[in-house]
Amino acid sequence: MASNSEPIDSSIKSKRPSDSAFKQQRLPAWQPILTAGTVLPTFFVIGIAFIPVGVALLYFSDEVNELVLDYTDCNDTLSQGRCEDIIVNQSKPNCLCKINFTLEKDFPGKVYMYYGLTNFYQNHRRYVKSRDDNQLLGQLSTTPSTDCQPFAFDINDTKKPIAPCGAIANSLFSDNLTIYSNLKNEEVPLLKTGIAWPSDKQIKFRNPPGELKEAFKDYAKPLNWQRPVYELDLSDPKNNGFENEDLIVWMRTAALPSFRKLYRRVDHDKDSYRQGLPSGNYTLYVNYSKLRYTVSSVLVRGKKEDDLIDNVASRWEEPISWDSVHCCGVCVPPAWDSVPLHPHQVRQEVRCFHYNIHSRRGCTAEMINVNPRTTYQ
Repeated sequence: MASNSEPIDSSIKSKRPSDSAFKQQRLPAWQPILTAGTVLPTFFVIGIAFIPVGVALLYFSDEVNELVLDYTDCNDTLSQGRCEDIIVNQSKPNCLCKINFTLEKDFPGKVYMYYGLTNFYQNHRRYVKSRDDNQLLGQLSTTPSTDCQPFAFDINDTKKPIAPCGAIANSLFSDNLTIYSNLKNEEVPLLKTGIAWPSDKQIKFRNPPGELKEAFKDYAKPLNWQRPVYELDLSDPKNNGFENEDLIVWMRTAALPSFRKLYRRVDHDKDSYRQGLPSGNYTLYVNYSKLRYTVSSVLVRGKKEDDLIDNVASRWEEPISWDSVHCCGVCVPPAWDSVPLHPHQVRQEVRCFHYNIHSRRGCTAEMINVNPRTTYQ
């Protein structure tokens, strides 16, 4: 009887792996048998080895000197009213307040000044995306990235594109903070440069070619800014435009809702401050701006603080709560890239930021019906 099977075409390439020890998984292998007698000694040895590391970290952390000043309820130097109330009620565009403090001991070494925010969700997805990286590289266009909406064009009749566009730039921290030495009768010299990551300043941010005022003449400033981007630093023409270091620091969004950002460095080239920040009586001057409290009155419910820190080594601590200003020595804050947050809480904050920009108490009603399909207006 004839066979019905067809001959196999030898030209068809087989997909079967070759008969090798590697591809057929016949290589010799060793699998340890984990028992209490082998695991526990290993854990103990590793733990003992890391004890000196922990002791060293604790020692260097204890070397940090820190002074925190809360200026949440700081009063206006003229009217003696709370600056928060003055700005929210829009009775004045700015409010100047001062807080006297004393350094009980010298802060040797390099001293830095930080500001900190609480309940400010820079890690919200829409907020993080709300920027135009090509624009920040100096490649100006009349049509900014759609990610910048609704902060891409000026809302006035001009309809000019905004530079820099987006929600991140629009909410730039703009309180002006200075420290005055009562002992020396002079303002403590603070540097506005050297505060941004070198990689950010050299790679991610570039000014457009030519004179900045001319380059930005067809572009509007962000809605909540008081000055255009080419006038961010009136004392240093090189620290303007997209290369302004305050802007660069702010544009690097934080992973947590409570965070610190480097604000200033004490200039140790001055004779009085070569060894650090000497002990004595000082005054912190805070110039609240309209933008600053437009943001804080809606998104932030924490405190404002001034934090002075000195260190000769390193620092590992959780961020101090909000609106803080920190002067510190060599400081290494946590640098986590992401952290899970309650999504409903995040949406509440951002929606309040957009719809209730001038009212803290008007925020509750807007929170009620926020869901994942709510349009970002």
